[in-house]
Amino acid sequence: MTQTPPPAVETSPLARTLREQQGANSDLVLIVDDVPDNLAVLHDALDESGYTVLIATNGEQALQRAAQARPDIVLLDAMMPGIDGFEVARRLKADAATAHIPIVFMTGLTETEHLVAALEAGGVDYVTKPIKPKEVLARMNVHLQSAHRARQDARQAGQAHGDARVAEGIERIARLPEGRLIWQTALARDLLQRYCDTRAPETPPAVLEWLRSHTPDARQRGIEPPALSIVQGASSLTLRLHQQTSSDDEGDEWMIVMREVSDTAVIEAMSLSLKLTAREAEVLYWVVKGKTNKDIGEILGSSPATAKKHLERVYVKLGVETRTAAAGVAIKRIRELQPQFEL
Repeated sequence: MTQTPPPAVETSPLARTLREQQGANSDLVLIVDDVPDNLAVLHDALDESGYTVLIATNGEQALQRAAQARPDIVLLDAMMPGIDGFEVARRLKADAATAHIPIVFMTGLTETEHLVAALEAGGVDYVTKPIKPKEVLARMNVHLQSAHRARQDARQAGQAHGDARVAEGIERIARLPEGRLIWQTALARDLLQRYCDTRAPETPPAVLEWLRSHTPDARQRGIEPPALSIVQGASSLTLRLHQQTSSDDEGDEWMIVMREVSDTAVIEAMSLSLKLTAREAEVLYWVVKGKTNKDIGEILGSSPATAKKHLERVYVKLGVETRTAAAGVAIKRIRELQPQFEL
């Protein structure tokens, strides 16, 4: 029978990448405000305090950034054109992937009904404008500490079921040679369904063959076997045999850790870390892959001249003058952000 471990907060690849840039203990903060001066003041204060900062200037962008990066906390302007902060908060709380994120409203509205509306929409706190960075930092720290405790509780609950790494897809396959699935995280189920078109308790044939080929050496010699890679278009799924968790007369039980790597994740990380537009990051990525402007134009559905113009803007932003130098900067950054990615 397949059992599901207790729910745990999953961290997106983009969030991991951003935190790795700043440091393993850096919290990721999403600031949402349509006033550039407010963004600048908060960004500088948070950056100087060691936080990793994302910015959104409208409600739609805020929802996209939160879904992609899953920040540790959101500082949310209540009144914005289009989708206002109250609606953004309601949508974040309605989505299971972002419902756990604490939201601190920033508002110039001090009437009781507005403050109540902010809390009813899902906010845990509010600060009034004009923004005082020290006050914001103090309020944030309180809610981040609570969030950290909640995550730690989730990890401990997961560890009771053998799930020690909530940021990756994890599954336990037992009773070899039949290879029966004992349990999986939600992410592991999703990955196997997308890459192998299978559902628990069925084990994908490629995975089962890999297990049968390598578990004897792993058990007898205590060495980690070669990883299994399953390629699907521009993405790949890597499976590693993590550890033997138990053994008895009925068979052995193993833990497998899965990690997905894709062109899209690398391009997003390059865009954010090198301060490039999405299209500029795409062009630079394909330069790294050795593509000509003509190739890049065909891949992106544009002309070679357009690819060249994007690349010229990349040169300016990176402070380089040649294609080779730009590729060198990008390769260094990709290796820092995605060390497992094959160039």
